[in-house]
Amino acid sequence: MNDPLTNLALPALVLLAAYLLGSIPSGYLAGRWCAGIDLRTLGSGSTGATNVLRQVGKGPALVVFLVDVLKGTAAVLLAKALLGADAHGWLVAAGLGALAGHSWPLWLGGKGGKAVATGLGMLLGLVPAVGLACLGIFLALFSISRIVSLASLGAAFSLPLLMLAAGAPAAYLALGLLAGLLVIWRHRSNLQRLLAGTEPRIGSKT
Repeated sequence: MNDPLTNLALPALVLLAAYLLGSIPSGYLAGRWCAGIDLRTLGSGSTGATNVLRQVGKGPALVVFLVDVLKGTAAVLLAKALLGADAHGWLVAAGLGALAGHSWPLWLGGKGGKAVATGLGMLLGLVPAVGLACLGIFLALFSISRIVSLASLGAAFSLPLLMLAAGAPAAYLALGLLAGLLVIWRHRSNLQRLLAGTEPRIGSKT
């Protein structure tokens, strides 16, 4: 007879691992190691790549971006390897675990990044075509506006529609809605500045 607790043990460990992967504080460490600063007290207060770019520089920001993308991809690929590619619900939960870890890392008192890069990595692990489409939308909006938050919000708004167009499983469509809402909520202060016309552009003096 199958023990329900035993059957849940491996998924629970995968979710914990996904959260821990997401919570690797790459931006915070870049600030500490490269400039001796705490990003949580500067600029937007985010530990994501954009704040690293503004406070530390292009090289560290690129490394942080790539690490944050890999965190999301690794969480999904780990879930696929251990739970199966058809365990859509658990794969979604692992992706959300990575996003939660990035946004609310245990080691930084729950103050992390805004989940854009890690969300992209999660999408690349789940539905690569959707991830690449989101990246394309982000790059197009950023090239026009030079505003990272606007590009991020545009990609977040488009995510559920892209999942629907790709014919993704219902669990992935739900993930698109949840992840999109998370990114939008994490950017609520940016949204206020966008509406007020005060959101800074990359390359402008702040």
